[in-house]
Amino acid sequence: MQRVTVIERFSKTFRDNPSLSKLLIVFTVSGGGLVAYSEAGKSNDNSNAGELVEANNRKKKVVVLGTGWAGTSFLKNLKDPSYDVQVISPRNYFAFTPLLPSVTCGTVESRSVVEPIRNIIRKRYAEAYYWEAECIKIDPENKKVYCRSNLSTNGNGQEEFAVDYDYLVIATGARVNTFNIPGVEENTFFLKEVEDAQKIRRTVIDCFEKASLPTLSDKERKRLLHFVIVGGGPTGVEFAAQLHDFVNEDIVRLYPKVKDLVKITLLEATDHILNMFDKRITAFAEEKFHRDGIDVKTGSMVVKVGEKEISTKDVKRGEITSMPYGMAVWSTGIGTRPVIMEFMKHIGQGNRRVLATDEWLRVEGQENVYALGDCATINQRKVMEDIAAIFQKADKDNSGTLTVKEFQEVLNDICERYPQVELYLKNKKMSNLADLLKESKGDDVKESIEVDIEEFKSALSQVDTDMKNLPATAQVASQQGVYLAKCFNRMEECEKKPEGPLRFRGEGRHRFRPFRYRHLGQFAPLGGEQTAAQLPGDWVSIGQSSQWLWYSVYASKQVSWRTRALVVSDWVRRFIFGRDSSQI
Repeated sequence: MQRVTVIERFSKTFRDNPSLSKLLIVFTVSGGGLVAYSEAGKSNDNSNAGELVEANNRKKKVVVLGTGWAGTSFLKNLKDPSYDVQVISPRNYFAFTPLLPSVTCGTVESRSVVEPIRNIIRKRYAEAYYWEAECIKIDPENKKVYCRSNLSTNGNGQEEFAVDYDYLVIATGARVNTFNIPGVEENTFFLKEVEDAQKIRRTVIDCFEKASLPTLSDKERKRLLHFVIVGGGPTGVEFAAQLHDFVNEDIVRLYPKVKDLVKITLLEATDHILNMFDKRITAFAEEKFHRDGIDVKTGSMVVKVGEKEISTKDVKRGEITSMPYGMAVWSTGIGTRPVIMEFMKHIGQGNRRVLATDEWLRVEGQENVYALGDCATINQRKVMEDIAAIFQKADKDNSGTLTVKEFQEVLNDICERYPQVELYLKNKKMSNLADLLKESKGDDVKESIEVDIEEFKSALSQVDTDMKNLPATAQVASQQGVYLAKCFNRMEECEKKPEGPLRFRGEGRHRFRPFRYRHLGQFAPLGGEQTAAQLPGDWVSIGQSSQWLWYSVYASKQVSWRTRALVVSDWVRRFIFGRDSSQI
């Protein structure tokens, strides 16, 4: 009895103080030869909130739609106690989506990559509440969101209710884009949610069990064991690699009679897989898949998916062919959710693909509505749209001309407000504006030289050509959530003392510095304990060393020490015992 009491006390101590588990996790990972350390978020005792000075005015109500990367990052970093936070999402947990391909094959268990959202919001200073429901309408005029819950309380089915807000944070993510191709919705599997990964895992085992039945012909067995992945992006490539390892390291021992019938095909509409990576990584991945026996078909566009056959069109020749398959996974891109599409039409953005925001993540045309993550894109303002205002702001003596010295004084504000200027100077290997004017005028430029508005336009005419939309990745969404939370934390302070760049079309300065994405690199696991890594500075690494880096980074990026412990233990279990192939 005394031993049970000691164990219970020990367990309760770790649950109440998650930071104590750092020693355990660091010890576990360092046992593999690499230490992964990250601050997952400090636990704040509820008593701390009571010690805060209560605001005299009514707390501003912040409604957060979504519990994905953007919404969760915002919630984890919002520290100001003056907000009444209400979270609405049909998913009551955060899922670490980069590990979903590992879940499909049992490398990592599904429970290991999810963290209940209530665990996250209870560790914060600001008050926060969660409702399991789906937003079905946004009413910006009346500052309301209308929601529907599938959790029935009166026996009549779905429950609907409205929620008021002062600030709305839209972080609903995106849905899978089927491009309206016939049969995709009905006959393929997606890989965007934890439930999708679980379905794929069960179906893979189903295919092997069916193929082992004595009543089937060899032709039907080949069909059942033909796995087709549509989309040569990071998700599709990683799933193909995980499936190949699962089959060759674990399945062949359990189903020896059908192991020679297995075929994995990767379909990509463009000329190469992993187009967003360095060409060296693309070439290595294609060569490795060829060695592993994974059939990579580039230039193949899917035109129809039947129940047992998938039809593709050769992009160059236009020929249409069909192939039988047992399971098809669709991983080709994302589309806008219906509720966001309706909201876009309502605010005059109906002709856009995704919700447009300014550089501060505020929805264009809306004062207190913010959007981040996959559901939105930043509509970066062009320099040439404000060229006259910039010239006038820099021309302090109203002479009608600018010297290099005058423009240098506002160059930092210009680069901060228009990041494409800094990017253009960097790509052109120019250190300052004098180099830009020199290129434009074709002669030596001194600080005393003066340029008029037309020469000024000519010098900056090409800077907008380097503008690019941010990719729809977890890295971007996470950084946007952190940025917006910091803005909310300093809202009152920056109202009194703005810290942003100059307002070229107005007076004073912007409240905050605009959002800037910092690319930290990207990984492409290729199977066989080999990973391709592309890090800042054009640094490329491929092999087992990159695989260990991948383990370290993904362990450190978990949102809690609980999930970090579970993921690391799953990796250790897989190394010792292999992947689990049972159906549960």
